[in-house]
Amino acid sequence: MLKILCIFSLFFFSGNADVFHNLFPDTFATPDNNELKPKEHSKLGSQRKAAAVSVDKTDFNGKWEVVSNNSGVSAMHAILMPKINKVLMYDATIWRISKIPLPPEKMPCHLVNPETNERDCWAHAVLFDVETSQLTALKLETDTWCSSGGLTVDGNLVSTGGFQGGANTVRYLDSCDTCDWKEFPTALADPRWYSTQVTLPDGRFIVVGGRGAFTYEYIPPEGQSNKNAIYLPLLRETDDNKDLGHKMEFKIENNLYPFVHLSPDGNLFIFANNRSILLNPTTNEVVHEFPILGGGARNYPASAMSVILPIKLHVGTKLVNADVLICGGAKHDAFYYAEAKKRYLRALQDCGKIKITKKDAIWKTERMPSPRVMGDMAILPNGHVLMVNGAKRGTSAWHDAEDPNMVPVLYKPKGPKNQRFKELMASKIPRMYHSSFAVLPDGKVLIAGSNTNDGYVYNVKYPTELRVEKFSPPYLDPALESLKLDIVVQYSDKVISYGKSFSIQVKPRDLSTTIYMNDIRMSMYAPPFTTHGISMNQRLLILGLVNVVNYANGIYNIVAEAPPSGAVAPPGYYMLSVVYKGVPSVAMWIQIK
Repeated sequence: MLKILCIFSLFFFSGNADVFHNLFPDTFATPDNNELKPKEHSKLGSQRKAAAVSVDKTDFNGKWEVVSNNSGVSAMHAILMPKINKVLMYDATIWRISKIPLPPEKMPCHLVNPETNERDCWAHAVLFDVETSQLTALKLETDTWCSSGGLTVDGNLVSTGGFQGGANTVRYLDSCDTCDWKEFPTALADPRWYSTQVTLPDGRFIVVGGRGAFTYEYIPPEGQSNKNAIYLPLLRETDDNKDLGHKMEFKIENNLYPFVHLSPDGNLFIFANNRSILLNPTTNEVVHEFPILGGGARNYPASAMSVILPIKLHVGTKLVNADVLICGGAKHDAFYYAEAKKRYLRALQDCGKIKITKKDAIWKTERMPSPRVMGDMAILPNGHVLMVNGAKRGTSAWHDAEDPNMVPVLYKPKGPKNQRFKELMASKIPRMYHSSFAVLPDGKVLIAGSNTNDGYVYNVKYPTELRVEKFSPPYLDPALESLKLDIVVQYSDKVISYGKSFSIQVKPRDLSTTIYMNDIRMSMYAPPFTTHGISMNQRLLILGLVNVVNYANGIYNIVAEAPPSGAVAPPGYYMLSVVYKGVPSVAMWIQIK
């Protein structure tokens, strides 16, 4: 008896109530409010049955399903629009054609050439309903080819740049079923073709780089225009342009679509080619330069993938750390060999990770299961990272890659060293140049696009791809269905404030499940603008939990603390998921401001 009392004191009063529960499963249940209650044996049996299967133990390697054979437009750009749960997809007006005509209510047709009266009566942007796959055609006037974008505090899209007449344009699209584009062709001081747009802590936007633009600028208020941009030496210094002695000059920039991530300290991490800095967006000063990431080039057309890894928050903590991950890419001269010689060099197979909130940080490298260029990285609601799309050889640009990489890879940031990568079920559809993705509220990942051609072309090796797929990651294993929680949206807070507590109510699908705070995570995900292998503004935060209380009728109330500032989580809409033992709920939209 004395031995039992000693074990009870050691584990329960040291805060390890779960360990005590496991040692004496038939005696007590120990909810997180530390209130001991008699427990029912039937509940324990069900709980053990569910716990026997987990995300870490499942053999389910994912599932692919084609949900549409016609996306209407080539999905060069994509973003999930809040409030309406539709994915905005668009391509380039320069192609003059698509697979969806403008409806009568969008007439007259787009005027291409006033001198010849040439008109374009095709849509180049659509809203794709993620539930029904139905399309809504939108009308563009300026060319969005290789543009950038991001969401406002109110969940509306701001798009910047593009080709020719679209290069200095800022566009606006409100998040509603009947909205259409508003375009301001002279809003930007410099042309922004292959540039990167990022949300700042106060909700404003900055746009960085672009072909021939070694500058950045802050997007002006709607209807206004910038007179000047701000020079950024890093962009000129990392430009790999070379005259290789041929009749034409091959531009091997390798610093277009720079990776730009907002650091939790309010600075901007800017990576171009193989170099990176921290820029203070308030003073416009470079406050730090990081070591070079060796091995090759990482930005367009070398086109690696990059994310800021999930940011874990704790209740009451103001200092927040963050890591950036960059995977794949190509050798510095790979574009020349692909473009001039049609020789496709092997893509890079390494990943570099660096703590951007640590001034003396160095790059730590890992090796992926396979090489990848122009792929995509999607942050999943449980904090894992999915790598999809792209090729094993070559670079971005038309016809400059071969050997499509059709095997997704799951990366677990907190997994054991040398065990963080796992290959999943292969797709049957090559997703090469101009592919895109969107993480959906149900936890699936929408995959679309792929067009290595100048226009809509189908009788070639890698045709214009209009099929849309959804990929189900391992946490959607049907055997894990009983672990899923459902958010009771009507009783949950939908607007939250920085640093304040808020409540989310959930109900287990298996009503015999007992929820302990150690078994759950709550994540907030900012949907990215994806194009050309870059995911602008993608961000996932794991929130600090205050309490979990079991209400009546199997409903649990979870109290969490909102992020401390706009530097940690810029204002706007996020998908909130409650993750139980690695299995995420269907997300609900919340707004932080």
